[in-house]
Amino acid sequence: MRIFVAGSSGQLARALKARGAAHGHLVETFGRPVLDLADPDGAAALIEGFAPDLVLNAAAYTAVDRAESEAELAMAINRDGAAQLAAGARKLGLPFLHVSTDYVFDGEKRAPYVEVDATHPLGVYGHTKLEGERQVLAENPDALIFRTGWVYGADGGNFVRTMIRLAGERENLDIVADRYGNPTLAADLADGLLTIAAKARGASGGVFHLAGNAEASWFDLAAGVMARLSAAGRKVPALGKISGDAYIAPAARPRDSRLDCTRAEQVFGVRLAGWPQSLGVAVDAILDSDRSAA
Repeated sequence: MRIFVAGSSGQLARALKARGAAHGHLVETFGRPVLDLADPDGAAALIEGFAPDLVLNAAAYTAVDRAESEAELAMAINRDGAAQLAAGARKLGLPFLHVSTDYVFDGEKRAPYVEVDATHPLGVYGHTKLEGERQVLAENPDALIFRTGWVYGADGGNFVRTMIRLAGERENLDIVADRYGNPTLAADLADGLLTIAAKARGASGGVFHLAGNAEASWFDLAAGVMARLSAAGRKVPALGKISGDAYIAPAARPRDSRLDCTRAEQVFGVRLAGWPQSLGVAVDAILDSDRSAA
């Protein structure tokens, strides 16, 4: 398959491009300035020019805190740009996959969310992504939307990379211990989406959850990183637990955004590995990258 991926610099877009050949797909990523989701003109023409078999939107405005002061830009990318891509794919008769987020929920259910649970985003980022879901399906009812969360990997900015950096700078590190989600390795998510891509034509459109198959708190994930660093002979800081209420940020985060991914497994046969199996892959890749750059 020829797969058109909107987005080029993000963790997922990079992972999709890297993993494409392993699935027998030609994956090409398109980002700014060639594709700017804040400027909807030309998206359909760009897709048509590449002549893909499927379109996958991995591009998004993901700066959760900055979105609080850049709501218009976030909406232009996460809602309007996504809708234009969905419309372009429908015009050309192509399957369309769109990636969304666990931040469409407020985290107050205190149990893993299923696709039909009521949404209630707490901040601008989650609100724009939810509006993106709605507009994508309005433009393209056959679109497949996949909510994920807590994405990490060797590329880009993410919690695991931050923990590795701070481990080399701090003797003590306090980590939020009462916020929960599904840490998801970008490469695992890419593999899942690429597997689904081969089954997408003819599938009924709608929303699915697709995230790592193990829950964690931020403290759990940090402890996992430190264990891996310690095993590699690195000095690590002592970890302390704090409440998310003590973490002051412009945007509120859901307390518990765990996702139930049963539906994606039942429909597409895809189940992503959990972070205890995948975390070491990311940590080792980051350490190797840091050694190469030194």
